[in-house]
Amino acid sequence: MKKYDIGIIGAGPAGYTAAISAGNSGKNVVLFEQDCVGGVCLNRGCIPTKSILHSSELYRQMSQYGSFGVYCEQVDYDWKSVVQNKNNIVERLRKGLNLAMKNAKVEVVNSKADIVDSNTIIASGIEYNCDFIICATGSRPKPIKGMEFDGEFILSSDDVLNLENLPQNILIVGSGAIGIEWARIMSNFGVEVTVVELAKNLLPLADIEVSKRVERIFKTEGIKYFTGVSVNKAQKGNAVLSDGQVLLPEKILVAVGREPNLVSKVEGVKYLGDVSGEIQLAHYAIRQALAQTCSLEFDKNLIPSIVYGTPEIAWVGKREQDLELDSYQKSLVLVSSLGKAQCDGQTDGFIKLITQDKKIVGAHIVSAQASSLLQQVLIAMQFEVDSDMLKQVCFAHPTYSEGIFEALLKC
Repeated sequence: MKKYDIGIIGAGPAGYTAAISAGNSGKNVVLFEQDCVGGVCLNRGCIPTKSILHSSELYRQMSQYGSFGVYCEQVDYDWKSVVQNKNNIVERLRKGLNLAMKNAKVEVVNSKADIVDSNTIIASGIEYNCDFIICATGSRPKPIKGMEFDGEFILSSDDVLNLENLPQNILIVGSGAIGIEWARIMSNFGVEVTVVELAKNLLPLADIEVSKRVERIFKTEGIKYFTGVSVNKAQKGNAVLSDGQVLLPEKILVAVGREPNLVSKVEGVKYLGDVSGEIQLAHYAIRQALAQTCSLEFDKNLIPSIVYGTPEIAWVGKREQDLELDSYQKSLVLVSSLGKAQCDGQTDGFIKLITQDKKIVGAHIVSAQASSLLQQVLIAMQFEVDSDMLKQVCFAHPTYSEGIFEALLKC
């Protein structure tokens, strides 16, 4: 029997963060992973998708450079090269993680592991005794009854990464972050895209003005969408919507979210990341791990959400539709009013702040660099900085950040 301070099952963001943090603090750590380190985020989620998204945006932008006085002839893309670039990025980051764990003296066991009790793990017939066990075994794409994944016609977010060639047209079911980002990728590469969303608006978890802006952007970009409907039946090359419409997609991507991997909960074991059944975001999993291993607490009510692409979409805190009328103030600045946005040709979107008693309680941004802009506001929200105090900060010009200043002046 081998003895350790901490045993961790799953090497995704929660697992590897907990392992490296504990290892660097002097704990004797063993980490079990039956696949590749990095989990879904690095291998089949955040990183691969953002790499492909960036390639698609470069391709789209190159065909639009004429308005800037720059001309490119015979712009084309090679899907196999796009995928290879994605694989190279993943491999580099994976090597970096392995090195970080080696430096933290974490023992990595490449094997399926089972929890026997709150202090015992068995892997490849070997018993590991651990003073404390963390389970971070992640999640999997969520299927829809009657639209089970077959890897050919009906795809999961895992399957779409394995496409050898892009289809001529695709139906995407669901308009959360995964659905929106893949709609943008496919559209950028010239694929005809249709999105179906059961809710009344696209991106239903966002502030209503963000949802409406996404719908406007989709119309401008020629991405078709249907809201308030579902897919009743799907078979090869055919999909029937709940309102009777018939679509003829070459592929269907089901992007209605993810579900925690099934585990039998054992008392005394800590469950982190997607398997915990809480917020399914990599940065949330990382913060859970840091709270567990080095008591670095965080506010679970202030977890940022980002949807990548052009423009980026980012939000945190309260949404306008959830607040009572006259209980808040909002200020909104159009990105088109910013000099930097005009120079960059990135004029679509807005910066919206919601305040109560001079404190920012919600921020909703559709803009280039929205993910970075949101972080500035989030720091102010975290420490409850009065909006009048924030007005004393000098924002550089020309930047997208000065849009936050302009919004503050309207508070």
